[in-house]
Amino acid sequence: MLRSEADPRVFIVGNPDKPEVPPAMERLTAFIAERANLVGTDLGLDARRATDAQADFLVVLGGDGTMLSVARSLGPKQIPLIGVNFGKLGFLTHFTVEQLIDGFDDVVADGGLITERMMLNVRVEYADGRPGCGGICVNDCVIHAGPPFRMTSFDVELDGEQLTRVSGDGLIVCTPTGSTAHNLSVGGPVLMVAVHSFVLTPLNPHSLTHRPIVIDSDIRVVIRAKEVNPGTTALMDGQVSCPLRAGDSVCITRSPHRCRIVRNPSVPHWHNLITKLGWGYLPNG
Repeated sequence: MLRSEADPRVFIVGNPDKPEVPPAMERLTAFIAERANLVGTDLGLDARRATDAQADFLVVLGGDGTMLSVARSLGPKQIPLIGVNFGKLGFLTHFTVEQLIDGFDDVVADGGLITERMMLNVRVEYADGRPGCGGICVNDCVIHAGPPFRMTSFDVELDGEQLTRVSGDGLIVCTPTGSTAHNLSVGGPVLMVAVHSFVLTPLNPHSLTHRPIVIDSDIRVVIRAKEVNPGTTALMDGQVSCPLRAGDSVCITRSPHRCRIVRNPSVPHWHNLITKLGWGYLPNG
């Protein structure tokens, strides 16, 4: 069917490692083609073809990890992502296939459903002059001790001022979106996605005084490696890793670009935290 130029331009990508994704992609391809300008499909995690096709929306079939990969692949050209969940928790993938089909027309018509998510710029600067490593993150940068898992030590600077030295298993620097990921599992605070802040969370610190802190997102965070293991790494969104040696620095700032995620209007804002993680539930008995 020929569509009007005024109809939204939609591209579909899907995780090829999930066997249930290809049939769902086939179904949504036929459905969306009847209701919008379908400008392409791709069974893969690199969404740059969607930017070339000037898509208005990018439907992503997979789990939260798929959404993270797709968002990073877009770089500075962030397209609103409509996540269809084929994973576990689905903090970023807000829709089922049926929910998207039932509400598609309203979802693509209501710009108020697009949430702007802060991202991190991460740059690893190597002391020996090797080319740097890094990229953008939606969730977090985790500096992990790595094998053989002996205690590590890092100096933390905020806007050039020495804050502390953390000895332990490493550090997490996360966005509000990433506050419900690794940060939450180690006791860090949960932030609303609209808050303009980062969280710095020590991993198993060898101190009773080191606790997570929330800092303004305009601050430049520099983490300098003092004592590391052969396997110590800076891990971005759990998917991209940069090895660290003593003397190397990890520089983290707020990205000028924002990940754009379309929320499901049929699901309350706090649905995932309450129903999937049981936040605020009292123990039985």
